[in-house]
Amino acid sequence: MPGSTGSGDTRHRAIFLIAALALAAAVGVALGALSPALAALMGALLVALLFSLPKAPASRSLPEVTAASMPALPVRGDVQAAAVVAALPEPALLLSAAGEIITANERFALAIGPTRVGDPLSFVVRVPEVLDAVRAAAEDGLPRRVEFAERIPLDRWLEAHVVPLRLEAQSGIHSGIRSGGRRAADAPDAVLLTFRDLTQQRRVEQMRADFVANASHELRTPLASLSGFIETLQGPARNDTPARERFLVIMAAQARRMSRLIDDLLSLSRIELNAHVRPQTKVDLAGILAHVCDTLSPLARDRGVTLEQVKDAVPLEVLGDRDELIRLFENLVENALKYGAPGKRIEVRLFRENGTAVVSIRDFGPGIPPEHLPRLTERFYRVDVAASRDQGGTGLGLAIVKHIVARHRGRLGIDSVLGQGATFSVRLDALPGPEKNNDQTIA
Repeated sequence: MPGSTGSGDTRHRAIFLIAALALAAAVGVALGALSPALAALMGALLVALLFSLPKAPASRSLPEVTAASMPALPVRGDVQAAAVVAALPEPALLLSAAGEIITANERFALAIGPTRVGDPLSFVVRVPEVLDAVRAAAEDGLPRRVEFAERIPLDRWLEAHVVPLRLEAQSGIHSGIRSGGRRAADAPDAVLLTFRDLTQQRRVEQMRADFVANASHELRTPLASLSGFIETLQGPARNDTPARERFLVIMAAQARRMSRLIDDLLSLSRIELNAHVRPQTKVDLAGILAHVCDTLSPLARDRGVTLEQVKDAVPLEVLGDRDELIRLFENLVENALKYGAPGKRIEVRLFRENGTAVVSIRDFGPGIPPEHLPRLTERFYRVDVAASRDQGGTGLGLAIVKHIVARHRGRLGIDSVLGQGATFSVRLDALPGPEKNNDQTIA
């Protein structure tokens, strides 16, 4: 520090002078020129003077502070910078020119992950393109934009904006850096990194492409049938009443098929659009399953199938979207009624297992061949195309189930043994509640 050397020299000179006076007093007493009382008084005054002197610095060889030893970032406790970053509407964090975190807003913690002041950016963002863009911006002072995709835990597309900042000099920090020549004259003092979520935009684009491809493929057959029957009714069968009645029945069935297909495509598109947003509403699975079983009980009676519901005596709550969960379990129970009807019984069970809510739908029909199990949730995949169309299926039911389960961060399991039926199970994170399992059966 400036002035430290001069203060130390003054102290040393004063101590030397006091020692000389003490020596002179001792000589005076020895020669009889001074009385012992007067010498003691002088000694007390000299000791008091010694303790009143300023303390010497701990070391006379303190290292010289240069621009290279001064911090390369703005003051980390800068309340104004933290307030500005916190007010930004998108995930953002402020970095030093060296790539260390100065401050981050709450949206960044929710969208990317928690941060700690002073950590390198690579601790929270592990995208090489973003890290390279930050380093380059810190060197040349030019803004950059990077688009990247994340595949874990869900597919997500993000856009990173890297903006170098030049701040006003504070306490000589920045001027010291510039004069020291550690960075180029146009290099920034800090870097602002913001993220924009492109997931919804990309999903809309993908949804449009998938809809065109799927609709053109699946709608071609019923449209061709309708066109053929219309031409027949306009031509040879114009006055054929029995043929007209038969054709109208087929045309109505094909129109209903197209309507179901369009409804399923739109439902699937809506679910995919929000797949990255986890529902945060408390719902009771027992109530949802009771509603689903009540709704499908007429179909079960028509097919001569007994629909049994086994559930915990206490409510079992999860975070979810009620309408989507109803659609999920309706699809699974309806599939069991359509393809497991020969077993004459379907069992719907709800129970808690190690903090997880488990819903299983089991039929006792012919089962599913093992080679088909891995592909059941693919769009338009059918084990038996003809049987599926005869049952009114669109080939999208299990695809919808898979996407609803994924949005709720759950797990879908499919087990089947030929001749013994199939079991579809859905596992969701349960909210805290009683662990005791008291099953009740409702036919």
